[in-house]
Amino acid sequence: MRTFSLKAGQIKKNWILVDAKDLILGRLSAVVASYLRGKHKPEFTPSMDCGDFVIIINADKIKVTGNKLEDSVFYWHTGYPGGIKQRTMKECLNGRFPQRVISKSVERMLPKGPLGRKMLKNLKIYSGESHPHEAQQPKILDVASMNSKNVKRG
Repeated sequence: MRTFSLKAGQIKKNWILVDAKDLILGRLSAVVASYLRGKHKPEFTPSMDCGDFVIIINADKIKVTGNKLEDSVFYWHTGYPGGIKQRTMKECLNGRFPQRVISKSVERMLPKGPLGRKMLKNLKIYSGESHPHEAQQPKILDVASMNSKNVKRG
């Protein structure tokens, strides 16, 4: 038996559209990371970017469980002495860029290094209903119907 390895010319990338309204953040991120990586394809090769392009709409309507809205804190440093800043997940979702919450969650589920950064460029996240990728004719992926736990109940 020989191990199959995908070549760069054999990669076929599809466009996938996901509606994030009322979906759980971690479960959505796990599915999206798998599609970005290409693990849903039979010709998956770990050392190649063989995943699909993923478009996420309604990023501001994502749900989280438990107290993560108040307890989950994002930190960054300005580069100046005493310049550490912080923002809770609730402030991020209500702020200017709510799509960064999903972006950081998916980024942490992808491989680290140049290959992971290349895969993350295939992710397009938008806060509203509309997106500028209608020309690519994306296929709709219904993450809510994959598992009943993917949707926030109650």
